[in-house]
Amino acid sequence: MFLNDEQKRLVLDIGTRLGERGESVAVAESTAGGLISAALLSVAGASRYYAGGGVLYTLASRTALAGVSAEQYKNYRGTTPEMLATLAESMRQRLGATWCIAESGLAGPTGSRHGAPAGQVTVSVAGPVVRTEVKETGLPDREANMVEFATLGLQLLSQAIQEADS
Repeated sequence: MFLNDEQKRLVLDIGTRLGERGESVAVAESTAGGLISAALLSVAGASRYYAGGGVLYTLASRTALAGVSAEQYKNYRGTTPEMLATLAESMRQRLGATWCIAESGLAGPTGSRHGAPAGQVTVSVAGPVVRTEVKETGLPDREANMVEFATLGLQLLSQAIQEADS
């Protein structure tokens, strides 16, 4: 299987909680390249809680699929927490989901023209609990960062769902 043990644990927990609550999740991922959606869909019965998603790697895809304003990205110099929070909320609303997880970063192998180091990702959750975090993996490898970005996204979603239970 393509998931690591932590991802398996996270998606089982997320799927169980969402199913029990009758809630759904949408995904707006960029640099993880579909790994978050693939992980969520690896659980039998995922159609009960997975509302849909997309790999929003370009401005055209963000505006067309999530409906975010191109104006917001006019002076794009790297993904900001505010941009990701807006992207997550836009996709959540567009798909009618309870939750949305969004991520964007720089997988590498080199630093970006925007000044962000390889391994830096911004992850945002929109829903009953809103959270956005910027993380650095410290990894120079593109594939390893993509996997780590997916794990970080799943972790943040799981934490937000737990917080909503409190």
